[in-house]
Amino acid sequence: MATQAASGQQATAGTPNKALFGATVGFFIGFGAVSLFGPTAANFIEVMKLSPGQVGFLVSIPMLTGSLLRIPFGAWVDNNGGKLPFLILLILSVFGIAGLWWMLLSYYPDHLTQAHYPLLLFFGALGGCGIATFSVGIGQVSYWFPKKEQGWSLGAYAGLGNTSPGLVALMLPAIIAFWGLWAAYLVSIAIVIVGIVLYLVLGHDGPYFQLRRGGASREAAREQAAQQGQELFPQDNAFKTLVEAAKQWQTWPLVGLYFTTFGGFLALTAWLTIYWQTYFHTSQWTAVILTAGFSLLSSLIRVPGGIWADKTSGEQVALISLTTLLVGAAFMTFSGVFALSIVGEILVAVGMGVNNAAVFNMVPKYVPKAVGGASGWVGGLGAVGGFAVPPLLGQFAEWFGAAGYAWGFVVYVGLAVLCLALTGLLMWALRRESLATGAPAATT
Repeated sequence: MATQAASGQQATAGTPNKALFGATVGFFIGFGAVSLFGPTAANFIEVMKLSPGQVGFLVSIPMLTGSLLRIPFGAWVDNNGGKLPFLILLILSVFGIAGLWWMLLSYYPDHLTQAHYPLLLFFGALGGCGIATFSVGIGQVSYWFPKKEQGWSLGAYAGLGNTSPGLVALMLPAIIAFWGLWAAYLVSIAIVIVGIVLYLVLGHDGPYFQLRRGGASREAAREQAAQQGQELFPQDNAFKTLVEAAKQWQTWPLVGLYFTTFGGFLALTAWLTIYWQTYFHTSQWTAVILTAGFSLLSSLIRVPGGIWADKTSGEQVALISLTTLLVGAAFMTFSGVFALSIVGEILVAVGMGVNNAAVFNMVPKYVPKAVGGASGWVGGLGAVGGFAVPPLLGQFAEWFGAAGYAWGFVVYVGLAVLCLALTGLLMWALRRESLATGAPAATT
């Protein structure tokens, strides 16, 4: 995409690939907050005497703010391109992690009790703000790339950015072993601050938004940005794009799909360490490695998942990936065998990662006039699964004891079946529309 000004036109900074790289770096840094508590949960359980339900709520609390803030911040992209909301979320995350560090310095381990649980939740929720950068980056990247390249570009952005929880899950226990729990959060603060600086330098809004800030009218900015290759353009304001996306019924099946596979991914990134240690009595390092492997595999496979969705269709890729998730979740629920449960974890990781890419391949196709709003609803409400599912998994453990850690995966069996039905509904509606208009179904 050209960035140099033609005669009488403004220059714009950045290229699609540079903008993709900058957004991915920023999201990678912010998304590490998913693992704020998962790898360290055992430390808090020991000193605070937390129940399984309390643990489930604790490890999921960063996902609450990280999910719900995606909706307004994702829509805000349609007003200004994304860089400002991206930076605000990262800065809020720094304050939250700093609060946790202060708590550990002040109270851990001898004076950290159940009375501090609400404060721990508060700082965890604030630290989770960085997770919400996802929907901001989705909108920011979407406005740089043509429709035919949405799958791979968003797959690369989300897939590479999603690797940070897995790396954090490996890094935090090592830091704790050598320097203590407080040092792990101090290192996290430093990493997020470095990420903010990098994003300030590397992050670029789409050409349209740069031209508007330079004083160009909407019409002139659209015309010049279109000459540079921009195909997607925003609504006039954030509220309008949210309303427009909410009116499109196709938004809501996509929310359901993303709730299951991205929200489910967040939930398991926080929960699997506890599952492996409690149900199979593995060592902490074995549990950490298995959890990190799940997170990295599910994240990285989003990249080829986006390419597959571009080459075939998001719907077809979703059907295959959701079936894979269903089989894997059934293994983890019913096998009770360590090796088979590892196979189940691998299948779940592949199914979730590929489907996540398929969903955002479909968003610009089904809601082309409100991409930012749709990304906000899908990314925000979909990610609520990361907050809603761990307490439910913890409840299974309270109901059934140790066996409940396996039985809880029946939740994913049910969600996979539901999402297969939702995908079938989308495909039926697409075919019906193509027959009504006489046009071929838009499957790419």
